Amino acid sequence: MDAADQQPASGEAPPRMQRRHRVRNVLLGVVGVVVLAWAVLFITKGRFLKHPFESIVGRLTNRTVTVDGDFQLYFAPLRIAFVAEGFSIANPGWTTRPKLFEAKRIDARIAPLSLLFGKRRFYSLDLDGGAADLEWKPDHSTNSWTFSDKKGGKPLAFPRIDVARVTGTTVRFVDPRLQLRADLKIADITSNDARIGRSVGVTGGGRVRQTPFTLTARLLSPDATVNRGQNQLVMRARAANNVIDVAGTLPSLAEIEDVPLSVAAKGRNMAELLDIIGVVIPQTRTYLVRGQLVKSGDEYRFTRLRGTAGDTDLAGTLTVTNGERLHLSSRLATDKLDIIDAAPFIGYNPDIVATKGAIAAAAATGAAPQRILPDAALPIATMQRFDADLKWTIRTVRSRNVPISNVDVTLVLDRGRLALEPMTFSMARGNVAANVVFDTQKRPSAVTYDIRLASTPMGRLLAGYGVAEAGTSGTIKGRIELAGRGDTIHDSLSTARGRIAFIMPGGSLWTRNVQLAELDIGTFAQKMFQGALKEPVRINCGLIAFTVRNGIAAADPILIDTTKNVIVGRGGFSFKNEAIDLAIRADAKKFSLFSGQSPVGLGGVFAQPSLDVISPDLVGRAGAGLGLSLFATPLAGILAFVDVGDAKAAACGPVLSGATAKAQRTTKGQPRDDVGRGTTAKDEKGKDKQSPGQRKKFLGIF
Repeated sequence: MDAADQQPASGEAPPRMQRRHRVRNVLLGVVGVVVLAWAVLFITKGRFLKHPFESIVGRLTNRTVTVDGDFQLYFAPLRIAFVAEGFSIANPGWTTRPKLFEAKRIDARIAPLSLLFGKRRFYSLDLDGGAADLEWKPDHSTNSWTFSDKKGGKPLAFPRIDVARVTGTTVRFVDPRLQLRADLKIADITSNDARIGRSVGVTGGGRVRQTPFTLTARLLSPDATVNRGQNQLVMRARAANNVIDVAGTLPSLAEIEDVPLSVAAKGRNMAELLDIIGVVIPQTRTYLVRGQLVKSGDEYRFTRLRGTAGDTDLAGTLTVTNGERLHLSSRLATDKLDIIDAAPFIGYNPDIVATKGAIAAAAATGAAPQRILPDAALPIATMQRFDADLKWTIRTVRSRNVPISNVDVTLVLDRGRLALEPMTFSMARGNVAANVVFDTQKRPSAVTYDIRLASTPMGRLLAGYGVAEAGTSGTIKGRIELAGRGDTIHDSLSTARGRIAFIMPGGSLWTRNVQLAELDIGTFAQKMFQGALKEPVRINCGLIAFTVRNGIAAADPILIDTTKNVIVGRGGFSFKNEAIDLAIRADAKKFSLFSGQSPVGLGGVFAQPSLDVISPDLVGRAGAGLGLSLFATPLAGILAFVDVGDAKAAACGPVLSGATAKAQRTTKGQPRDDVGRGTTAKDEKGKDKQSPGQRKKFLGIF
């Protein structure tokens, strides 16, 4: 029984032993294979793996990978040793250059398990002559450093590197949408224990659209960068007389999306800065602006903007959308705007205005000598390439003569149609609203001006021109409505048609102001001897209006009715050559001795108007008076200066409605025969006479 019982037990031992032997043999075989493989790799340096390496890495990256020179891949002893000379990774087919990355030599020691688990780790890296070519696809659907043909593929990730020596590295970056190309050189890098210890410099240059630029940058946190941490970056670029500074912390070297960056820009002219990206704005004086930039998709949002341009402060936001059409959207606020800094909005160079005056600034635009209307052409092609909308509020305008405040500008540029709709501001306690449109889609540009002045105190409005507010209670309101064709302000006005009208309801002015304008020497002398120079004179109603035809403005009418006089004017002025040819006459409603009433000529040009007080009529009166005094009696000489006071008072209804000369009436309802007929003629009836003065061409044009 004992022998029989023990037989099965002894039969069970061989299978167990066999399994153990098999496991042992397998393990020994695996170890042997590993050792053999290690030995083979170590002896051969794995050079025979060159083509398999190119094939496998190429499939993983969806790119062609090549090693033109020596190749080594082996364990040394437990770390992966990788050496490649003439290494390159191809770019996708749509790029302008064939290689995404190439290096003269790569020598690395890699942690094996990091290739399978966790983040990749390099114990050491020696990289010489590396060159990266980074490029965006024109539609921004992908870029060259995203290793997938599908949108949203994985971008290039940087491993952890304990010890590194990187020399001779260059980077080329291209963005067709921004029309940007940059060629950069990275300073040599040496790191130990995953620490570089000092900033890494970047230098280079390139072009934005047609503008060359230079660039210097420093990576302030290289230790964090090599450990895939935060990247503190500062950069300075110079382009077109501008200096742009950028600073911030990036999550990775290749990522700026939704990352706030501090920015600052300074230069001699902000127009030169925005011209870099193909945006045209009026010129400015020296400027300095700071703010924050956040890129989000196609949008570049500049917020917290604060700075100055010339003597004007600026604050607000700006968003640049780099879509199918470049679009700018801005909200700006200014506390004080210097009037010189507003000069560019009508085409002047503000630096020339500040140093040499408006006439020199106009001449710089191509205007003829002694002209003030700018003749600088609008940049039509540029205006049609981008769109914009602007909201700008200005609290106060520094102006020598006219007080201006509470400016509110709304500007829209849509496919070449530039519209100020509306622009409002307060002027001398009155309000002005303007709609101005330059439609460059039509050739030449179709331009409309519609400027409306609400009721404004004349004393405050004209205070800067020698009129005191005290004793002046009159107000004035008006409208300028013109339409013309041209690509400059001068051309658009020299072809304009429309009407200009300023209405004065009842009010008062200093007696001296009115009487000096009327040149009623008798009345002025009487007031002077009475010592009452500031006695207010009542204005019943007044109208200063012009009808504009093909750039020529004809008085239609000039008619001011006061309690003592009726002032009428005839003639006109020209937007073509800026010449003025007006005759203004005051007729008394009461008897006056020593009256020098006769037309006062207003001539010259816009820039230098001239007043002709001694008119031919007054000289004629003086001659007649002198003759009578010599050949008759002194009293007879005085008769030449007597005004019998027969001026017909004006009906204020047509005056206050801004009606034309044809519609003006006397208080008795009779048509007026002293206000002309809406032409440039200066005779009493508004007709050309056979006199030399009326036969010659008006303003040298007709």
